[in-house]
Amino acid sequence: MTDEQPADRSRVEATEPLAFATLAVHAGAEPDALTGAVSPPIYQTSTYAQDGVGRPRDGYEYARTRNPTRERLERAVATLEGGRHGIAFASGSATTAAIAELAEPGQEIVVGDDVYGGTYRYLERVHRAKGIDARYVDLTGGSDALWEALTERTRLVWFETPTNPLLKLIDVGASVRVAHEREAAGGRRPIVVVDNTFASPALQRPLEQGADVVFHSATKYLAGHSDTIVGVAVTNDDAIAERLHFLQNAAGAVPGPFDCFLVLRGLRTLHLRMARHVENAQLVAEALASRDDVATVRYPGLATGRHAHPQAELAARQMSGAGGMVSFTPRAGGRHGQSAQDRAAAVCESTRVFTLAESLGGVESLIEVPAAMTHMSVAGSPLEVDQALVRLSVGIEDPQDLVADICRALDVA
Repeated sequence: MTDEQPADRSRVEATEPLAFATLAVHAGAEPDALTGAVSPPIYQTSTYAQDGVGRPRDGYEYARTRNPTRERLERAVATLEGGRHGIAFASGSATTAAIAELAEPGQEIVVGDDVYGGTYRYLERVHRAKGIDARYVDLTGGSDALWEALTERTRLVWFETPTNPLLKLIDVGASVRVAHEREAAGGRRPIVVVDNTFASPALQRPLEQGADVVFHSATKYLAGHSDTIVGVAVTNDDAIAERLHFLQNAAGAVPGPFDCFLVLRGLRTLHLRMARHVENAQLVAEALASRDDVATVRYPGLATGRHAHPQAELAARQMSGAGGMVSFTPRAGGRHGQSAQDRAAAVCESTRVFTLAESLGGVESLIEVPAAMTHMSVAGSPLEVDQALVRLSVGIEDPQDLVADICRALDVA
């Protein structure tokens, strides 16, 4: 019996449906079949002894193709997303590149008009040269906006929800219905791809709403500790899974076993961390919304007031929590009469608990100016970000410390 097929693997599966919290603790973390170790071993190996020429043991021949630790991670994330197939990659960007390969030359990808700068960079500066166009569309306008955007060339419909960094929401179920209506009308049904990084499966499960592919920069909330870089895609479609597994092996952008272990360890507390992220982010957003020197606050959990999120109702219906990300824009002025852009930089450079850094989703709170950091790639494009926008990844520290820190930074800016 191999680690890939533990003797008690059916223990979790046979008792489903289980609550998400239970799955988070146990999925992919079954005791080791050989020793019963509750913390399974890390298979830090590049190759495997074979039982004979061309006779690999249980299919294990080379670690780029298969690794038991990676397979545990893939199984775990697939379980948490309610999917059958998980495919892990060396980074979220590597996952982006593999999924983009589902579109062929002459086809196109309809993309939400607010995405991570690295996604835009890849689609525009790498993928477009292969003869595959990307068109960026505001998909917050409901079914009509997506229907009008589709053409016979559309192979993928690709969006984040919530989006990065403007925290817009796209209705997953409505988007899936449009894709099926396209097919019913005689056209080719596009593959619906959802980047679920900002929400995580603890708050949102797009496959259950009909999406074809969901993926994560597992670097963020899934791992949760800012100590690894991994990406994971999940699908219920056998043909898509087969293609992504082929690309995983052929391109070779696979995560190492220790990186997979770090994400597996993070998953076991995902439900606890996300609850605290949401609680803290709500308090930080409300504190920002109460200030006269803040021009805009973007947070899906703000349902009332002048900073109410325009899709708060969708957030309440589609997600089980509004997430841990908050974006805001300070007003010009402040103590030193600065522009909004200068105040944004000053705020980011003045915090004590929030760390000025790129990335998100870790236990620690981070702050950044996307236009000058994570989204420089969209400068000069229709997706360009306001130079004064500040993005917060709200961590799991004491909420009063976080509120006091960001308010003090605004006071001195």
